[in-house]
Amino acid sequence: MPGQGRQAQQGPGFWWPFLVAILIWDLILFWPRSHSEANIPYSTFLAQVHSDNVSKVHIVGAGITGAFVKPILWPEPKPATAANAESRAAPAAKPEQHTAEPEQNKAPPKRFADFETTFPATVGDPNLIALLESHHVLVEVSPNTTPWLLTLLMDWAPWVLLIGFFWWMSARATSGQSGIFNIGRMKARRYSSDRPEIKFDDVAGADEAKIELLEEVDFLKQPKKYHDLGARIPRGVLLIGAPGTGKTLLARAVAGEAGVPFFSLNASEFVEMFVGVGASRVRDLFRQAKEAAPAIVFIDELDAVGRRRGAGIGTVNDEREQTLNQLLGELDGFDERFEVIILAATNRPDVLDPALLRPGRFDRHVVVGLPDRQGREGILRIHTRKLRLDPKVDFQIIASGTIGMSGADLANLCNEAALTAARHNHEMVTMADFEEAEDQIRLGAAQPRLMDPTERRTVAYHESGHALVAWLTPAADPVHKVTIVPHGQALGLTEQLPGWERHNLSLSYLKARLDVMLGGRTAEEIVFDEVTTGAENDLVEATRLARRMVTRWGMGKLGIVAFKGDEQQPFLGYEISQGRDYSEATAARIDQEVLRLVEEAHEEVRRRLTNNRSKLDQLVDALLREETVDAEELNRILGPRPQLTLAQDGRRKVAGQE
Repeated sequence: MPGQGRQAQQGPGFWWPFLVAILIWDLILFWPRSHSEANIPYSTFLAQVHSDNVSKVHIVGAGITGAFVKPILWPEPKPATAANAESRAAPAAKPEQHTAEPEQNKAPPKRFADFETTFPATVGDPNLIALLESHHVLVEVSPNTTPWLLTLLMDWAPWVLLIGFFWWMSARATSGQSGIFNIGRMKARRYSSDRPEIKFDDVAGADEAKIELLEEVDFLKQPKKYHDLGARIPRGVLLIGAPGTGKTLLARAVAGEAGVPFFSLNASEFVEMFVGVGASRVRDLFRQAKEAAPAIVFIDELDAVGRRRGAGIGTVNDEREQTLNQLLGELDGFDERFEVIILAATNRPDVLDPALLRPGRFDRHVVVGLPDRQGREGILRIHTRKLRLDPKVDFQIIASGTIGMSGADLANLCNEAALTAARHNHEMVTMADFEEAEDQIRLGAAQPRLMDPTERRTVAYHESGHALVAWLTPAADPVHKVTIVPHGQALGLTEQLPGWERHNLSLSYLKARLDVMLGGRTAEEIVFDEVTTGAENDLVEATRLARRMVTRWGMGKLGIVAFKGDEQQPFLGYEISQGRDYSEATAARIDQEVLRLVEEAHEEVRRRLTNNRSKLDQLVDALLREETVDAEELNRILGPRPQLTLAQDGRRKVAGQE
């Protein structure tokens, strides 16, 4: 936010002058100076007084400074006769003893008219003043005082720093929205007309949702038309959809089409550790929206604050529930003349409190689903506007092969394709880059190949079992690729791509999925007469699918009855308080039915793989040789795949069978 940017700049700007002043003071204090006084011993000072060569002295504490009558040469040069005597006295001395202090390292003698020395305060010299008077030396004495600047710094600097620190902290708390004095203020991000607008043309793959939201746009543009008729436009619109389907983008497109301010925030920003902060922020948000009306308020991840109340064990009265109560009150207290629309988004509408969904609050629900083929093609065109594309890139082929991908997935696919092209030093993004990027997203990043021959052979039979069962089962999704190159955490992968959009799953299709899941484990049993841990995820998914078939879709022998599953209840306390709606005997029958479905699929897969053992071995040989086998190579090895056709009575059957 702009306010946060200014606040971040004020901190360093305040300390820079202070640091520069300290640096200048240190330079002045410690910069080396040339001395104009000779620093002489106290004995030399007394000798100069006795020889009447001292005109005046100035005594400050233990320091004595003064002036000579005649300048002296200091340091005193050593007489030549003394040097010769020393050399004669020690003729056998080693050279290094004579050169212990080289002559060139000594400072050359200079003439000084002033001097300084130190009075021996510990020993004392009571005859000094009498000596100076007897030789007519002018004596000046000053008290030993501390410089005024040093005194000022020592006495007042701590107080100045302390007061400056508290002033700085107070300024930050007052100006920053996250300060302690503004903790109850809402930190919603406001997007005005000065930002690049997003229109409905920038949103693809959600045509039905855009049609439903056009009425909200028209109300914000022409509110008088609705007020004159006495109509009440829905105040709360709840966008429901899987993650990445473009709910936030749709909300910003509504604001862009209407040309009104757009307040955006996440529902988790309401809740803080302090009691009452969430409710205060809700009030402040609605106040800001009313002042900026006409406006749109978008609350993302509404389930973070709007979860069902009373879902815990015992009485719960936490900050989140108080925030929810305040939100419900604000929605009820909206004046019909206020031109403010509340948009919210969630991917878990089943966990929301029923009070939020009643008419008058979030009474209009807009479902934002996954895009179809045409929608995916439009999304790809939007996200590749800034990419340098090869003219041979075919968006129809890419859209046909990305069934089940959301808008965010497709945006990531375009970016990964551009990164792949840059990694290979391509001048343009090609179809090969899109295919490699799609494999990386779906399968994961390729890992180093398996080196152990036994492990490679086991993985090859496991993946060949999946692929062969899928190839021989007409109701299963077509096999796009089989590989024994490790990707992510998987040692090998069998990639299946749906041939068309599926919105309703049949019993034959679900049984085919069960068969394909068990193909890898069954192939290991047939070939090696033992099993490995590589089928863990297959068994978990197969058991979960079989349980859903029995408990949710009535596809078992228990009849057309649905049973509430544990995975549908996200609240532990709520689940315990509600209890299970079937008996222990029924639960045992459900477990037996799940086991029956899995075992029947297991036996059917074993029969198919045993009857087609030669094809299984051929596919394994190709995988060990090539490591990756695509659909075209599968067709050459395994032969044409059986196809389902639609009979005259509307039932699907295998082509060529009567």
